[in-house]
Amino acid sequence: MSGYIETFRAVVYPWHCDHQGHMTTMHYVGMFDAAFWHLLSAQGFTRAYMAEHKTGFADVSDTIQYLAELPAGSPLAIESGIIKLGTTSVVSFNRMRETETGRLAATSEKASVYFDMERRRKIPLPADLKAGMEARLVAREAV
Repeated sequence: MSGYIETFRAVVYPWHCDHQGHMTTMHYVGMFDAAFWHLLSAQGFTRAYMAEHKTGFADVSDTIQYLAELPAGSPLAIESGIIKLGTTSVVSFNRMRETETGRLAATSEKASVYFDMERRRKIPLPADLKAGMEARLVAREAV
């Protein structure tokens, strides 16, 4: 696997929209969050892996840029990639596109720390999974 991968696909339904007729911000956040978990799973941090090791991820920042409106009926897809790794942290870049036109609708840059769920503190990323992620780092796209 190299580069960005598809991590989420959906259609904007009327209940995703606000009174102005386009998808409201809370649904962008939810869709980007779902995409992030698919990205982590593809990197080896599956639900089973994290349950076995009693670990997880805690978000520390998320910056979303809203670039184009998505009205009800818009099909969309999110592609994601890891752009930076720290000792305990992962930074991903996620791009949401309206799939019929290819138009970039929004981006999300999310920083998360690897977390010991019992001790409730950040811990170093496992060396083997980190090495795999380092081999698949992508460039953050300018918007």
